[in-house]
Amino acid sequence: MEAGQKTWFRPGLRVKPVRGAPDLFEMSWAPDGRATFSWGDPIVSGTRHVLWHRCGTHNILP
Repeated sequence: MEAGQKTWFRPGLRVKPVRGAPDLFEMSWAPDGRATFSWGDPIVSGTRHVLWHRCGTHNILP
C-alpha cells in the first residue's frame, strides 16, 4: 500500500464487507460487475493473498 493511502483498493472499485458473512468482502467495478473475496494466509511474506469466491453480476451475492 502506498504511503498515505487508507485502503488497499482504488475508490472506483467500491470494496465493502458483506453483511452477515464475517471476513467476506464485496467488490464492484461496474453497475452490474461484482466479486466476493476474503483474505488468505500470505503466500509471500509481507504481501496480501486474496481468495476469490464468486465473480459475476449482482446475483452472485449471498
